[in-house]
This record gives sequence, structure tokens and C-alpha cells, in this order.
Amino acid sequence: MRLYGRYILMHLKSQMQYKGSFFLLIFSQFLTAFSALASVYFLMQRFHRIDEFSFQEVLLCFAIVLMAFSLAECFARGFDRFPAVLANGGFDRILVRPRSTVLQVLGSQVEFTRLGRLCQATLVFCYAIPASDVVWTADRVLLLILMILSGALVFFGLFLIFAGLCFFTTEGLEFINIFTDGGREFGAYPLSVYGDGVLKFFTFVIPLALVQYYPLLYLTGRSDSLLHALSPLFAGVFLLPCFLLWRIGIRHYRSTGS
Repeated sequence: MRLYGRYILMHLKSQMQYKGSFFLLIFSQFLTAFSALASVYFLMQRFHRIDEFSFQEVLLCFAIVLMAFSLAECFARGFDRFPAVLANGGFDRILVRPRSTVLQVLGSQVEFTRLGRLCQATLVFCYAIPASDVVWTADRVLLLILMILSGALVFFGLFLIFAGLCFFTTEGLEFINIFTDGGREFGAYPLSVYGDGVLKFFTFVIPLALVQYYPLLYLTGRSDSLLHALSPLFAGVFLLPCFLLWRIGIRHYRSTGS
């Protein structure tokens, strides 16, 4: 972890060399996310409740997924740019270093400008948490934190799948964006609104519902099931096949010879 901390510090120092550009990029990311927030606002102004969830409860859902995605995109950006590393022979250098390949790819790119979306998610929380009808007991506060962290791990797993598939295709497969950027957009609303088929897909294939919909039921008092409260913990199992695909990809890798 000390080495990863040095990676983070190195990227922060390099990006802060041009402070004006750095803060403008953060501001642009902050503004970009407003389009999704505006769509939620106008929809809820028209219908007031969606699948029995109020506007404030939907905002909680929106902020949780946006914050989780922002954290994953900030710190797992190296996997999103992994096709270029394969194409220019950079992965050869990674393999000869006596450190974990995952750690090195993680440390190769940290996009602090993506934290602009994190700022917006924080502002939404500042409104939604006191405005919602949730009774904020200690277990619900811990569950909220767990939902965000587990959600970030789910998105990290998706970035890892994207990079793992690049060992077989060299070029990145853009359809993964359906589940990364698409997952962020879908997650603006409780996943039950899309129908039973979509909810099952995001439960058993890509476990976004385990960090969004099911714990939200417990958070808002719609369920007192301990299984719903602990569902974000089960989302961590999703990382196992992601790491397995990465390991299989490394075995499949052939050097560029450069």
C-alpha cells in the first residue's frame, strides 16, 4: 500500500503542475454530471413517485451510484486505458517488475479530475440525507458507506474485465461501456423500475443491484431483512471471476517484441 500511495502522490503532483487546467477539468466534470441529475429532477417533478420511491429516495440512489462510479473511475483509470499499454509494448515492462501487475496498472493512471463528479454526489447527499424520511441509525449510516465502497468495487471489477478481455482482442471492447457508463445511468433510479429481467441481470450477472436496490430497501424501511442489509458484502464475490479473467489473460499474453 505504501507503493500505491507513492503512485497517487506522484500523479497528484504531476496534475497540479497546471493548477488552472486541473481545477477547470474538475469543474467541467462537475457540470457534465448535471445532465443526469436534471433528467432525474424533471422526471420526478412530473410523476412525483416512481415505483413507490420518492424524489429524495431516488436522489439517494443517484448519489450512491455516482459516487461509487466516480471513485472507481478516478483510481482504476489505468485499466480503462489498458489497450494502449498492450499496443505499445508497455505491458512487457510491467511483467519484469517485481510487483503485482494489478497494482502497477492501477498506479499507472489516477484521474483526480474525475472527482468533480464526486463533488456533485456529495452535494446531492447533503440535500437528500436530511430531506429523505430515512431514520439514520448507526447501522443505516454504516450501510450507506458500505453501499458506496462496494459499488466502487463492482465498477472496478468491470474495468478489470475490460482490461482482461484486451489480452484476447488487443483493442478495447466498447460494449463494456454499456455496463460501466450505462450502469451509472441505470443506477440513477432503483433498478426495479426497469423490470424483473433487468433486476435479475444486475443481481446475478453484474451485481449492481446488490449495492443499490436491495440495501436501499433496508435503508428506506421497506424491508427489515438482514440479507438485504448485508447484500453489498456479497458483491465482493464479483471480483473473483474478474481477477480470474485477468490471470487467464496474462497467460494468453504474447509480447510485442518491441
